Amino acid sequence: MADRIRVLVVDDHQVVRQGLRSFLDLQHDIEVVGEAADGASGVAAAEELHPDVVLLDLRMPGSDGVAALNGLRERRNAARVLVVTSFTDPATVLPAVRAGAAGYVYKDVDPQALAAAIRSVHAGHILLHPDVARVLAAGEGHHATDRLTAREREVLAEIARGRSNREIAKALGLAEKTVKTHVSAILGKLGLQDRTQAALHAVRAGLVDET
Repeated sequence: MADRIRVLVVDDHQVVRQGLRSFLDLQHDIEVVGEAADGASGVAAAEELHPDVVLLDLRMPGSDGVAALNGLRERRNAARVLVVTSFTDPATVLPAVRAGAAGYVYKDVDPQALAAAIRSVHAGHILLHPDVARVLAAGEGHHATDRLTAREREVLAEIARGRSNREIAKALGLAEKTVKTHVSAILGKLGLQDRTQAALHAVRAGLVDET
């Protein structure tokens, strides 16, 4: 099916990769298009396979999950990254979130909840546990957002809700070209590279509740 969500699984444990593939292949709207065993091969596979979502382990021999996130960002790969981790300490996943991960789930997550998480990040949402959002907010503060105009803060909040420029224009009663201008200004003022980073910044700054 052309409209299936294309997923790449990056984990150094073959049994984990096989388990994820076995379950996800049963979903009518999700297709596992490839697997990789470390961060470097994951980045290479993402470049070749163009997945919509990457399921990424954090701790892997050699090139780890954060290195993979940095590699994807350097290549401007459009895939959304969902970290799948066994670590429950919020501080452990902070480097991945700061590197651009759209969210994270634990490896013991209910299979149906994992499928829902994949659909959610694919739709543009950010999946942060409240504990992680609080640590981010405490560590980074809101001062950068103060540089934005009131309208830019509204647009930023809509970006965090996963809305496209067209949807933001409709919601705020603006021309789509105006929204595009606001988005460019937001990225420039905050020193961000893309909409995913902007959405994460909005959550950290408390402009929108984490989903």
